[in-house]
Amino acid sequence: MIHQKSIVILISLSDIRILDILDIVIVAYLIFMLYKLLRGTMAMNIFMGVVLFYLVYLLVDFLEMPLLKTVLGTFVSIGFLILVIIFQPEVRRFLLLTGNNMKGRLKFLDNYFGWSKSSKSYENEASVNEILKAVEKLAKTRTGALLVLTDEFGWRNYASNGIELNANVDSNLIESIFFKNSPLHDGAAIIAGDKILAASCVLPISQNKTISQDLGLRHRAALGITENTSALALLVSEETGNISIARDGKLMDSLSTDQLKNELLKKLH
Repeated sequence: MIHQKSIVILISLSDIRILDILDIVIVAYLIFMLYKLLRGTMAMNIFMGVVLFYLVYLLVDFLEMPLLKTVLGTFVSIGFLILVIIFQPEVRRFLLLTGNNMKGRLKFLDNYFGWSKSSKSYENEASVNEILKAVEKLAKTRTGALLVLTDEFGWRNYASNGIELNANVDSNLIESIFFKNSPLHDGAAIIAGDKILAASCVLPISQNKTISQDLGLRHRAALGITENTSALALLVSEETGNISIARDGKLMDSLSTDQLKNELLKKLH
């Protein structure tokens, strides 16, 4: 009997194709990405409610309760559309997170095909040095600042309410923008490559309920923009003069100058 069971198991295992394993791996990866995206947000509670609702529907179907199945089936049939509407920000972030991961996996192509230009790298490093020079001075005077470094073509979507500059990155200009009496000091400055694209931009505030209540509006805006885009936010606290970085909806502080430079270079490259 045991021998027969072993044969049955071996036959079943032999029927598993490579595509079946790949299918399981992809689904598991997508579930992990979804959990990583929703973890610590109100959307997680909504998602768990949706899962529970669907399990109830399956139970009703199994128990053959036609009337209740019809009622629940109506919601299930339009459930996908409802989920897209409710989870619109999360869907966008999920696609963004997936795209960023794929871009990171394929980054080796830049070096292989020579897409990364040394002259552009030189310009980016010069820009980073100017940014660091400015934020260090702003930190010493405890002047609040928020800079958003992006490589997205859609930066106008979140800079449309600011003032377009399209100026070269310069430490003196950055200091002037965030000078307390400057008309541009409120909001964020958007930087791409060696250009300050816009200033005084109003950013979306993070909706994450798990972040510390001690964080001010500037920190919440930095987290909000990095939750919704692939941008990196560099900020100076007006209260403490600390320099922090926000990326992928997470805040990093107490970084050394070298660590700050490496993070900025990685983004601008």
